[in-house]
Amino acid sequence: MTLEDIKKRLVDAGLTLTEEKAIQHGTGLRFNNGSIVNVFDTGKFSVQGKEQDRVNEILGQGVLTVNGAPDSGTKRVFVVYGHDTQSRTQLEAMLRRWGLEPLILDQLPSEGQTIIEKLESYTTETSFAVVLATPDDQGHRANHPDELLFRARQNVVLELGMLLSKLGRHRVAILLKEQEKIERPSDIHGLIYIPFKDDLAKEAGLTLAKEMVAQGFQIDISRI
Repeated sequence: MTLEDIKKRLVDAGLTLTEEKAIQHGTGLRFNNGSIVNVFDTGKFSVQGKEQDRVNEILGQGVLTVNGAPDSGTKRVFVVYGHDTQSRTQLEAMLRRWGLEPLILDQLPSEGQTIIEKLESYTTETSFAVVLATPDDQGHRANHPDELLFRARQNVVLELGMLLSKLGRHRVAILLKEQEKIERPSDIHGLIYIPFKDDLAKEAGLTLAKEMVAQGFQIDISRI
């Protein structure tokens, strides 16, 4: 979809374009309802700001049902992870066994985009994300070494925040490995934390599947 196509669809739907400016590798559009649409030179776009569901629906992305769940035909799931490649492999295999398509950032073409632009671009193609918070780093408050705890990687925390803003709390699940040892990456209330230790599929699979089904995904219970 071209820049002109996107502008025409949104203006025809009753929105007023209030600002158009150049951004890295594309153009940023701002509308009178508070919505922001970043259109990249690759033809991809990302929706930010207010009324994201409405704008995505106008542009034909991620159409929602009346109860707020994504279309039941959704197959793509965004995956964020740190240094624990074993857990990532377990998660990827489990999602594929459920007939879903995991989107893993470092496996996707960059097309000249920065990491943040790449994340913004590809999250327009999914309505749910799974974040692997694994004990990859350590940290504590200054002058309090007695409070030393394991932490998720900083990139994981950053991408978690972006996904929460983009998709909403109910569409982001955080798989927390060894929760008794790791500092939670956020104290925001209402986040979906699912603990596990070694066998991700066995220990966290059913809980994750239930959360995804509640958001409109179709998962065969026999594959869990």
